[in-house]
Amino acid sequence: MNEELKTPALEQKKSGEDYFADFDFSELDLSAEKMFKNGVHFGHSKSRRHPKMDPYIFGTRNGINIIDIQKTIDKLKVATDFIEKVVSGGQQIVFVGTKKQAKKLVESAARVCDMPFVTERWLGGTFTNFEIISKRTRFLKTGQEKMKRGEYAQYTKFEQMKIAEELERLERRMGGIKYMEKLPGAIFVVGIIEDELAVKEAVKKGIPVIALVDSNVNPENIDYPIPANEDAVSSIKLMLAHIVKAVLEGKNKRVVAAPVAATPQETKEEK
Repeated sequence: MNEELKTPALEQKKSGEDYFADFDFSELDLSAEKMFKNGVHFGHSKSRRHPKMDPYIFGTRNGINIIDIQKTIDKLKVATDFIEKVVSGGQQIVFVGTKKQAKKLVESAARVCDMPFVTERWLGGTFTNFEIISKRTRFLKTGQEKMKRGEYAQYTKFEQMKIAEELERLERRMGGIKYMEKLPGAIFVVGIIEDELAVKEAVKKGIPVIALVDSNVNPENIDYPIPANEDAVSSIKLMLAHIVKAVLEGKNKRVVAAPVAATPQETKEEK
């Protein structure tokens, strides 16, 4: 089934727009009703069910697996608590979603909370060969800065065109991670089948994996599985909203916890 369910709550903007740019996260709560309205509970056909997803399946309806929404709520709460902890500790969460219907939503979600993201093909070695990837992202940033300052004006028009093309290619491939200075505290994945390599690299490097797990996947290597429909745009939007809210709350806790520097007057009085 896994068809997009159109609801007033999540259809304020088309999926191709910057959906989370002005999203009101203060009104977001762990509502079973909202999850049902947005099709979070719809899995795949019974014949495609992965046996290791059995604990998260409520039953079947018309041959379609129905995800247990209470399990979704419970697991989402655990995952978002973990995300808050990671972010409040000063670490990043990498958002990954390369499946067609998730790309723009994942990018919008990552940008609104200022986190790295991958929405094109996962580059092999992003985690396992991070030093080499970092050299390429530094080259990209340096090149873009030089372009803005007009430092390539000394080159021929053809050379400038080739440099611009190379920078554009790199921006498409790794623009979302160009400000990732070190390995992240965790990775959030929308589709673990499509982004299997990202999950494998995270596991190999000991980076915790948070992911949506539909009825047809193996959640075995996922540290924080969130049973949910990861095909319908409405479901992806709602789950991403909760993830972003957790990141923002983690950032807020970090700001609140940061020590405030004493003013010169306060320092003088203390003496």
